Amino acid sequence: MSLARTLCRAASGVAAPQVIVETHLANGLPGISIVGLPEKAVQESRDRVRCALQNSGFEVPKRRITIHLAPADLPKQGSRFDLAIAVGMLVASGQLPQSAAEDLELYGELALSGELRPVTGVLPAALAAQAAGHGMVLHPDNLPEASLVEGLVRYPVPHLLSLSAHLCGRQPIEPATYDVTAPAMHDLPDLADVRGQAQAKRVLEIAAAGQHNLLMVGPPGTGKSMLAHRLPGLLPEMSRAEALETAAIASVAGYPPDPDRWRQRPFRAPHHTCSGVALVGGGSHPKPGEISLAHHGVLFLDELPEYDNRVLDVLREPMENGAITIARATRSASYPARFQVVAAMNPCRDGYYGDGSQRCQCSPDQVRQYQNRISGPLRDRIDLQIQVPALRHDDLFGDASSGESSAVVRQRVQAAWERQQQRQGYSNARLAGQRLEAHCQLGHADQHVLVGAVDQLGLSARAYHRILRVARSIADLAVSDTIQRPHLLEAISYRQLDRRL
Repeated sequence: MSLARTLCRAASGVAAPQVIVETHLANGLPGISIVGLPEKAVQESRDRVRCALQNSGFEVPKRRITIHLAPADLPKQGSRFDLAIAVGMLVASGQLPQSAAEDLELYGELALSGELRPVTGVLPAALAAQAAGHGMVLHPDNLPEASLVEGLVRYPVPHLLSLSAHLCGRQPIEPATYDVTAPAMHDLPDLADVRGQAQAKRVLEIAAAGQHNLLMVGPPGTGKSMLAHRLPGLLPEMSRAEALETAAIASVAGYPPDPDRWRQRPFRAPHHTCSGVALVGGGSHPKPGEISLAHHGVLFLDELPEYDNRVLDVLREPMENGAITIARATRSASYPARFQVVAAMNPCRDGYYGDGSQRCQCSPDQVRQYQNRISGPLRDRIDLQIQVPALRHDDLFGDASSGESSAVVRQRVQAAWERQQQRQGYSNARLAGQRLEAHCQLGHADQHVLVGAVDQLGLSARAYHRILRVARSIADLAVSDTIQRPHLLEAISYRQLDRRL
């Protein structure tokens, strides 16, 4: 038999389209050619596979070998096709039985000795293989990642010879099992560690309850970063579907998910010197950026005015749409990006403007120029905006056990999330259109209060709707079916920073 076909999958965003590796042996000058839009790493597999076969004791056919990666119009990149190509050559040359690799998808880079090496992006391929009813052959190091997919038959193979013995039936490999443990929520920083800052803790709870974006402004050392790092500990653990989606993005980006913590929500804190491509994704081969790696989790932007204005402005559309499409001349990729922004900043470059001390030497124009580095449209998309004042001495030396723990606050947040899921099926931060009008109704007098506040603060229609969403979350925390006047007034109080900035 001079024709063989084996199975593998390409990487296209978080999708894994099926690739059929067709191998044909023909008479002619010996050589190997790979067709089907292979990129450089795929083309180089000719030499890796040839050496791996020779060093493993197999015969490299002295014929004209054509390898077609179908479909032909799908770009292929990376070294994941090495193993499928090698098995295809062995089947086509009769060194392995024709039916050896049926219903098996083969993944792995081949070393020149014939050993397998792990590859990236295994989880999306594992999800697609399980949906297609196929088994999966992969390196043992990729086993923890593939084990996140229930019902998938996985064969860990360290060497080409081991796979050959299995496919011939001489030494069958038992499907692997891997125990995925439960996430350890207690490993996250505890809110009880934060001294004082009662209002900031309250706002952090509201942000967690409705998945609202948050901006904290205050002098250095007031606990803004501590508060931000404790937000993931207030959020309920992800559902299995959410966790798989988040883990698939990390897998594509080259960060294999940790099976012991994969249900915890991600927390990403890029440095303020990062580029727009690093933040939203991109490159000649589009890769996910920080906003996609923070999918279903928290994106923390510390020292917000220090980011380049163009970098911050690229956040505006993903914050509204929950997804990012990266288009290039030859290809495009779409990644989910439904993240929660938590930002922190000083009120001025010195950091002490308005704290009551005489340490700030900035002029009013310098303060205004520093604060205006954050564009109005971006600030408009931040639901909660508060000042975090300097700590008093009695807060620093008070009882450290007086504050609520993250576990206690998370119970209230969990109850508020369940109310939102029963009512509309998603978080309050995503309420829009008729759903917003239906679930955020106000009495006639309360409408006048809100309109007056919007006029006085000079807020936009977007800010008006965000106040309603925050008020809805406050009502959910209070176990109220309707938005009451105290809920509305509290939500308005968290937008007064707009006027100051």
